[in-house]
Amino acid sequence: MSTPMLKQYHEIKARFPGAVLFFRMGDFFETFFDDAKLVSDVLGLTLTKRNHGRDGDVPLAGFPHHQLEPYLAKMTRAGYRVAVCEQVEDPKLAKGIVKRAVTEVVSAGTTFSENVLEETRNNYLASVVLEDTLAGLAYADITTGEFFTGVLPLGELAARLSALEPSEILCSSEQKAELEKIPARLNAAMTVLPRWQFTMEASTRTLTEHFGVATLRGFGLSGLDLAVGAAGALVHYLRASLVDKTPVLPDLQVFTVSQELVLDPSTRRNLEIVESLSGEPRGSLFAVINRTRTGPGARLLRRWLLSPLTDPEGIRRRQDGVEYFFTQPSMATAFTEWLSGTGDLQRLLARLATTRASARDAVSLRTVLEKLPRLQEIFREHRESPLASLLEPLRPQTDLVDFLRSVLTEDPPLNVGDGRTVREGFSVELDELRDVRKNANKWILEHQLQERNRSGIPSLKIGFNKVFGYYIEITNTHKEKVPADYIRKQTLTNAERYVTPDLKSWEEKILTAEEKISVLETEIWQRVREEILSRAEDITRAARALAELDALHGMARIAREKQYVRPIVNTGNKLTVRGGRHPVVEALLPPGTGFVPNDLEIGGQDFQIMILTGPNMAGKSTYLRQAALTVILAQTGSFVPAEFAEIGIVDRIFTRIGAGDNLAAGESTFLVEMTEVANILRHATPRSLVVLDEVGRGTSTYDGLSLAWAITEFLHETPAVAAKTLFATHYHELNRMAEQYPRLRNYRVEVEEWGDHIVFLHRITPGETDRSYGVEVARLAGIPATVVDRARHLLPTWEGSKNTIAPPQIAPSILPTVQLTLFESDTQKVADALLELDLEHLTPREALDKLFEIKEMLSNGQSAKG
Repeated sequence: MSTPMLKQYHEIKARFPGAVLFFRMGDFFETFFDDAKLVSDVLGLTLTKRNHGRDGDVPLAGFPHHQLEPYLAKMTRAGYRVAVCEQVEDPKLAKGIVKRAVTEVVSAGTTFSENVLEETRNNYLASVVLEDTLAGLAYADITTGEFFTGVLPLGELAARLSALEPSEILCSSEQKAELEKIPARLNAAMTVLPRWQFTMEASTRTLTEHFGVATLRGFGLSGLDLAVGAAGALVHYLRASLVDKTPVLPDLQVFTVSQELVLDPSTRRNLEIVESLSGEPRGSLFAVINRTRTGPGARLLRRWLLSPLTDPEGIRRRQDGVEYFFTQPSMATAFTEWLSGTGDLQRLLARLATTRASARDAVSLRTVLEKLPRLQEIFREHRESPLASLLEPLRPQTDLVDFLRSVLTEDPPLNVGDGRTVREGFSVELDELRDVRKNANKWILEHQLQERNRSGIPSLKIGFNKVFGYYIEITNTHKEKVPADYIRKQTLTNAERYVTPDLKSWEEKILTAEEKISVLETEIWQRVREEILSRAEDITRAARALAELDALHGMARIAREKQYVRPIVNTGNKLTVRGGRHPVVEALLPPGTGFVPNDLEIGGQDFQIMILTGPNMAGKSTYLRQAALTVILAQTGSFVPAEFAEIGIVDRIFTRIGAGDNLAAGESTFLVEMTEVANILRHATPRSLVVLDEVGRGTSTYDGLSLAWAITEFLHETPAVAAKTLFATHYHELNRMAEQYPRLRNYRVEVEEWGDHIVFLHRITPGETDRSYGVEVARLAGIPATVVDRARHLLPTWEGSKNTIAPPQIAPSILPTVQLTLFESDTQKVADALLELDLEHLTPREALDKLFEIKEMLSNGQSAKG
């Protein structure tokens, strides 16, 4: 039969299906069976086996208990849920097998590990329930206390999840397959829950219990059954994961999709809003404009950039805050200094609700709260400013600060219970126990001297062993002098051992002092946590206010540094920018290099579509992205890099930029491109902004041209999708569309020519371009001069042939060097390879690959001749 320990293991494991069980055994955590094999692979631990009776040889893998934190982090990063099973009684007091219980279940969305969390990024746990064409979506960050729910069209779900970047998504088993169609790039762990947890009845019960209310009507959830289902399942999951701890989610806010600018995953990636195309923060819009000083402020700014507003009043409220900081430099400087060292108030509070909290977290919390009076001084003269509503929650919490100062030492240890956490003077009982521990040896020596004097036995000594504890030893020579109150405990050959009531009393104090110190200090620490958590709502409001002040203050700093201006935001449909600049490109230019500003005016009744032509490297893509980023910044509430800007509210931004395969899904570059265009044509509205860069490049020239023409025509002629459109293209034939379509205009990137050379001026002006300057761009890219000259010689041949392309004659400059062989000359192969290149539509990566191919052809040819 199974051993008692394995029987206990199986019982606990069965209560947490789908989770890896870390099972505490003494100073180690052990895993068994399939868990051991998995953990061995993921953590790189040695897999061994041990015989356990009926279970036979059981696979196991383990690690020292002090390594729990890094191993938990590694498991959750790999997408696994881990149930942590601790010993919940002292093994020395156990009768039979030690009692064990799961104290927490850790997953990607429930972790508090600093090895996993990022300071500038929320760690959202999302919950999704689907019904017909709608989706209920709830999401929470238990490390900050934020909790939202709402209902949105199913077609909007991918964009919303992309903006949230959840680390874990909860769903029912019946709907998992549908949710897995969401792009894999979200990189979120999927956790399946029973369907009943998403029902209206179960979720209502869960939420009313959590918030301590009789009804959910006060949360604005009437008629939003899917939102209730998603939120209830999320809270149920958290309560199960945190076991007997209540997550700090003090309120539930309902989000409204119509109040946010929609950025789908492709657009967010193409515009490099929070990370560059290489996946790094550097080079992103967020990295360039982030001037916040705290983690909560940075997370809030990131969230604003990924979900800009469409409500003009909400935008203007943020702008007012930015402008106030902008126009009050001395106050802004004082606030910058105040923010230094404030830490992460949101995550401090959330961690204090868990078993992972330490007294150091409480001291850090106290340090921030102690600074609130100084913040009141900084803003004393600004209580009637646009910041007034954010200052109200920041009232000093003097009584809590005084309490924390009276209880906790200034530098408590990481673990509570060793007697160094609670300040001396707070607990008389704890002080006495610490005195006992501190003075134990001193008391023994003093008591030994006292008994020698009392008994007249100079050789009397006090000793200790594990069997009898403390004892008084007297040699047989002095047996007649033993005091009457001595109690014999042990007889030796040459001596007798005794105890006294005083010695036994002190023995009990000494031997149990450590244990009592640990128990009592832990009890006091729990009181401290309870006192802090009773103020959770007030502290949460203060933390959110500080985060928003920091975000607004950060946007004012970048505006002052880079000379951004406050845009006019209204409900019109025009987009007007004068002297606009690309915020990221401008920031990354070498010192002393100026960015060439450009104007943009599009929208209204007479100008809907811009056709932009010009050579590669001239700045077309920068101009397109610049327009989109200006809108995002404006609707975030930020100032923008321009001399003047007026933005009519945009509901969605679409981009079709760059080329890329999705080989894992069997999708070619062209299929990916057409899929993105199809999404635009289905979902764009007259309030949208569409950015198209080289549509049609992934197929033949005439197929691509035909598609580009038809797509542009559809956007112009279909009122429901008549979005403001910026279309950069090498298809100069599209310029002819301006003759037929009144709301379409041609623009070009100016180029200066000197003989065979060109200079890019990076200025956008009205007009057409009839040349692509591909050969000149190839020269600037470093193509060998002989190749460039040959291409320049061939160009008139192709341009003159229009619809038919005949093989050109071999260049005279090449003929004398041709070596006659039975096969085509190497030089001719190179020439033919170059002629086959479609320079108009090559991406930089493709061009580089072709260049390596040509170099290899030439190298092989030289080797053969050698």
